Amino acid sequence: MSYSVLIKGGNVLRGRKFERLDIGIKKDKIENLGDFSKENADLVVDATGKYISPGFIDLTNHSDTHWTLFSQPKQESLLAQGITTILGGNCGASLAPLVKASDIEGIHKWADSTQINTNWKSVGEFFEELSRHPIGVNFAMLVGHGTLRRGVLGDEARNVTSKEIEELKFILKNSLDEGAFGLSTSLAAAHAKFATNSELKELFKLVGKYDGITKHHLKDEGRNILPAIAEIVGLGRDTGASIQISHFKILGKSSWGFLSEAINLIESARQEGTKITLDFFPYTKTGSLLYMLLPSWIIEGGRARILGALKDPKMRREALDYLKSLTLHYDKIVVASTFKDATSVGKTIKELASSSGLDPEEIIAELLEINELQVSIFNEVVSENHLHNLIAKEYALISSDGVGYDLKAKMPFDLPHPRSFGAFPRALQIFAKESDDTTFEEILHKFTEVPATLLGLRDRGKIEKGFFADLAVLDLDKIKNIPNYTALNKEVEGVEWVFVNGKAAVKNGVMSGELCGRIIKRV
Repeated sequence: MSYSVLIKGGNVLRGRKFERLDIGIKKDKIENLGDFSKENADLVVDATGKYISPGFIDLTNHSDTHWTLFSQPKQESLLAQGITTILGGNCGASLAPLVKASDIEGIHKWADSTQINTNWKSVGEFFEELSRHPIGVNFAMLVGHGTLRRGVLGDEARNVTSKEIEELKFILKNSLDEGAFGLSTSLAAAHAKFATNSELKELFKLVGKYDGITKHHLKDEGRNILPAIAEIVGLGRDTGASIQISHFKILGKSSWGFLSEAINLIESARQEGTKITLDFFPYTKTGSLLYMLLPSWIIEGGRARILGALKDPKMRREALDYLKSLTLHYDKIVVASTFKDATSVGKTIKELASSSGLDPEEIIAELLEINELQVSIFNEVVSENHLHNLIAKEYALISSDGVGYDLKAKMPFDLPHPRSFGAFPRALQIFAKESDDTTFEEILHKFTEVPATLLGLRDRGKIEKGFFADLAVLDLDKIKNIPNYTALNKEVEGVEWVFVNGKAAVKNGVMSGELCGRIIKRV
C-alpha cells in the first residue's frame, strides 16, 4: 500500500495506554496502524523512542476575538505546543452572529475593532469568509451570549423582554444549525449582568436539544465563587445542558480556602447527573484586563461609564480608595499589553509608580484613561497547590486560555501570557514529569479524546483508522516550558512533529509554514 506519510517506531497513545505501532497516513487521514517497517512513503518519520499522541484540543482559546486567527493565521505558538484544534467564541464573545456590522465592536477590549471590516452576519457567512483565509489549526466555535445580546439590544444593558428572548433563541438556533458547537457566557460582563434565569434557561435548553455545550466564564472567581458555581450548576440541572467551566481558578489568597467547597459543589452535581466539567491553565499568574480590578458599581455600567467615572473627581477618588482597600501586591502585577502607551509594557505597577512619583492606584487610573481601558496585566493570584489538586480530577481538563501567534510576528503593544506558547507542554512537565499527580497517558487522554468526546467530534481526538491525521510526536524526556512574563516566551522543548490533517506543520521542532487547518462544524 502507498502512504503519503509513515511514522515508524513510536509509542502510540491508544485510549489510556501506549502501544508500539507504526502509523500510515494517506492524504488527510490515518489509513492504517501496524508494522510497516518494510513500507515506504513520501515522508518517513523515525519516531523510535518517541511518544505519539493525537493532536491536542484547546477548549478555551481566544485567537478569534483577539483577531490573530486572521492577522497571524499560522497560529504557530499553538502548533509549537502540539495543539491542532481550537475552540473559539469563548467567554461570551464570538465573531458571529452579527445582527449588524457594528456588533463586532464587542471585541474592542482585545482588538482594535475600528480596523476590522466584516462582510458576514451569520455563523455560516463567517465560516464562508474564514474558509477563504488559510489557517494553521482546526477551528471550531461557540456563540457568545454577550454577542447575541448585543445583536438584539445594541449597546443597551438591560433585561430582555419575552419577545426578545425569542429573537435570541432564533439567532442561536440558526447558529447551531450552521455549525456552532454551543453557547458561551461571561455573566459578569456589563451586558450579561442583566440576564435573568428565564433567559438563560431558554437558551440552555435550546443548546441541550442540539447536544451542544454551554461554556462559562464564572460571574466571580474570588470571594463569591461558590454562588457563581451554584448558579451555573443550577442552570445545568434545570435544563439538562452540558456545562463546562472555562479557565477555572480561585483568585487571591483570601479566597483560596473555598476550593474544597467548590469541588464538592461540582462533584455533588455530577453525582446527581448534571453534565459538568472544567478546564484550567497550568500557571499561577493570570492574564486579565486591568479595568476588572475596579469596583463593580463602575464596571457594571460598561465602557462609557468606566471612562466617565475616571474623569469625575468624586467617582475617581472613590474608585482609587476601593483599589487601596484591596491591598493589592503591585510588585506582582505586570502590564502585559496596552492600546497606545507601549512604554509601560513589561513593567510592574510598583515600578511605574516609583518612576512617576504617583500612587499605584493613580497609575492604574492613568493607564486605563490613556489606553481607553485596553490594558491587560499578569497577576500572581492562583495557588500552585490548587493546580496539582485539580489535575487529579477526571473532569478537570487543560486549556491554554491563550491566543495563537506567529512566532516571528511583531507585537509592539503586546506581551503575551506564556500560556499562549506552552500551556500543554507545561502541564505535561509539572503534572506528569516532575510530579506523580498523574501519568503521561492519563493527561494526554485529557488533552485529546476527552475534549473530542465532549464536543461530539467523531473523527478527531483518537489515533484510529479513518480518523483525521492530527498528531503530535513527543520526546517526553525533554518536554518542558519555563514561563517568562517579561519577554516573549517562545521556548518549548519536546514537541518534535505536529501533523494537521495529514500534513506536517512542525518538522523536527521547526515550523514548516504549512497552513493545514480546517473549519470544524457541529454535525
